[in-house]
Amino acid sequence: MAQAGTPAPGAAQGVPEGLSTVANIVAVASGKGGVGKSTTTVNLALALLAEGQRVGVLDADIYGPSIGMLVGVPQGTQPKIVNGNTFVPIEAHGLKTNSMAYLASDSTPMVWRGPMAGGALTQLLTQTLWGELDILLVDMPPGTGDIQLTLAQKAEVAGAVIVTTPQDLALLDARKGIEMFRKVNIPVLGVVENMALHICSQCNHAEPIFGEGGGAKVAGEYEAELLGSLPLDRRIREGDAGQPIMLAEPEGDIAKSYRGIARALIAALEGVDTGGPEIIIGD
Repeated sequence: MAQAGTPAPGAAQGVPEGLSTVANIVAVASGKGGVGKSTTTVNLALALLAEGQRVGVLDADIYGPSIGMLVGVPQGTQPKIVNGNTFVPIEAHGLKTNSMAYLASDSTPMVWRGPMAGGALTQLLTQTLWGELDILLVDMPPGTGDIQLTLAQKAEVAGAVIVTTPQDLALLDARKGIEMFRKVNIPVLGVVENMALHICSQCNHAEPIFGEGGGAKVAGEYEAELLGSLPLDRRIREGDAGQPIMLAEPEGDIAKSYRGIARALIAALEGVDTGGPEIIIGD
């Protein structure tokens, strides 16, 4: 893993000033919406923080930004601007964040064509004073469109993490996402299988209601690592109100799962074979 304060190995010359001290940019992506990608991004970021990393989160979903709400930033909060055109990231729970949500109200739709959305992403990415970060997680919109291509063109991305559920339809779209990153020469660092098991809130019974082994299967098809699996649990959803489960229950089983994924991601960035995912999802 590249060290903070220096560009990632092989980075192109002329790295934008805002990114010059970001060691590793990691895209968190999914082929389709509704798989819990943004919630996973926030909890993974907090898990990386708990593992001693300096972490930022860029919300690249220009049309449907959600990171601000997930980390509890009050509506209407805007980043300070210095030197006329440079954003100071908003800090929340130790994370440095920036998002289109900070620049528009929750009820304002971004009715923009692709080039305008790409331009907005470029500004948020390159004109934010991220400072020294070990990892900048970029929460991508679902799909394989303009935003993904813009990120590949404007930044030296260390790799991508694909979030999927075990359902066949989600796995189909996850494969498309992996293929897209391959086409733009961004390595896939691993797969996170979300909603792998439903945990009953009454009896703690675990049941794979969406199927079994899908994340491991798609990871194996592309010689990627299954970084870990997460349950379908009401407590994770409740964290969407601004108190992520990594903070609400830092010593709980789900937090341990996120920290296992964080350790696997750090190892993947360092090129270390961890020998498989660390999965902690209940008794």
